[in-house]
Amino acid sequence: YNSMVPTMSIARNLFIGREPTRFSILGVGILDQKKMAEESIRAIANVDLHLRSPDALVGELSGGQRQGVAIARAMHFKSKVMILDEPTNHLSVKETNKVIGFVRGLKEQGVTGVFISHNMHHVFDCCDRIVAMARGEVVLDKRVADTSIDEVHSVL
Repeated sequence: YNSMVPTMSIARNLFIGREPTRFSILGVGILDQKKMAEESIRAIANVDLHLRSPDALVGELSGGQRQGVAIARAMHFKSKVMILDEPTNHLSVKETNKVIGFVRGLKEQGVTGVFISHNMHHVFDCCDRIVAMARGEVVLDKRVADTSIDEVHSVL
């Protein structure tokens, strides 16, 4: 969620760099705020995130909610790959479970997720495959179903 601008609204963060415009005055596009709000509500609902308003500032959201907005943005713009670097770090148990649910939802939407984490329980909870690296070398590359947390820890 570090890609979010805390002083901007959820809708503005969802569309940052891709803002829809209604028309242009002297080459400057006028934002289509209504379209941004409507599409933000849909995008957020698609990841089962419940927020009070697309106008709320991202800085007022919890860490898990920010992760949800980032995932909603990736899914709304049909990203093929999403890289999540320690997405459950510094989150409460409830928020962690929500983020893991978001990650599982990526697969259902046909989005490839790269989940980088030191927490093997979270990795085993939501990933299909594990690639473990130590000192810049791949030391394990297996399907989750074919390995265990103990095996992963033993090679690290």
